[in-house]
Amino acid sequence: MNQAVRILRRLPPAYPALLTLVLAAVVLRPQLLSPMLLPFILRQAAPLGIATIGQSLVMRSMSLDLSLGGVVAGVSYILTSGLLPLPGYALLLVCLAFGALIGVINGTLVVVFRASSVIVTMAMTMVLLGTVLALTQTRAPGEAPEFLRAFGRARVAGVPMPVYVWAGVLLPFALALRRTVFGRYMDAWGANQRAAHVSGIPGERVMFVSHVLCSLCAAAAGVTLLAIVGVGSMNIGQDLALNALVAAIFGGVNFGHGRGGMLGPAVGALMLTFLLNFLTSLGLGEPGRLMLEAALLAMAALAYSLRNR
Repeated sequence: MNQAVRILRRLPPAYPALLTLVLAAVVLRPQLLSPMLLPFILRQAAPLGIATIGQSLVMRSMSLDLSLGGVVAGVSYILTSGLLPLPGYALLLVCLAFGALIGVINGTLVVVFRASSVIVTMAMTMVLLGTVLALTQTRAPGEAPEFLRAFGRARVAGVPMPVYVWAGVLLPFALALRRTVFGRYMDAWGANQRAAHVSGIPGERVMFVSHVLCSLCAAAAGVTLLAIVGVGSMNIGQDLALNALVAAIFGGVNFGHGRGGMLGPAVGALMLTFLLNFLTSLGLGEPGRLMLEAALLAMAALAYSLRNR
């Protein structure tokens, strides 16, 4: 019995929270677990899950990225404005290149110039949103390309395609953290920066790469989100950065290390999405949703503080 209690205490908070939500849904809203609605919830969680992967990487490398919403807005404009008359696959490559470029800029400012990651990435969000706003005055965002909308609606074995994209991004990163030199370097750098530096571990390079990978994940999350929504807008994905931060912390990731691997943040993203859907089914409106997200952010900060103590 004591052993089971110790195991449960070591689990990230997302696991018992998701289990509690599922049990509550069985009693109050069983339709959320039906074969009709559950795939939609999984599809809705996919963009957040992809963004959480990137956020958890920068957190493990002792940094933070709040520019995810700006990257998603840029991706939305690239895909929906018709500014670039390119075939579909070329537009996707442009979006990924755009994400990589933002990650390089963030990483350079944070690592090379020793700037605060919070200030740098918040400023990047403001720059990107301002640029998109200026461009939309002449070319407003429209619908996503047809191939992308068809992809968002498609299913294989009853599972929406965005969920496969989420798994396709999650599994390589999970294996890389466990099996590659980069993953070991990230663990060592997060555990003790001074000791890692003395040992010759290129921690600054690890932090730089994590910022690039985070922005790439944000671009992939933006493409996936647009495939689901189908229409571009200025507000698309603006809550992604904070929600990804909450999901990562609830999934067991601290600044410098994480007990939940990559599965913990994925469970955190699913838990957060399921919670919002559950409360919406109970009549929660937009003001309540915003207050809930603020409360979850405060709870995540408290959980992080308690784990450090």
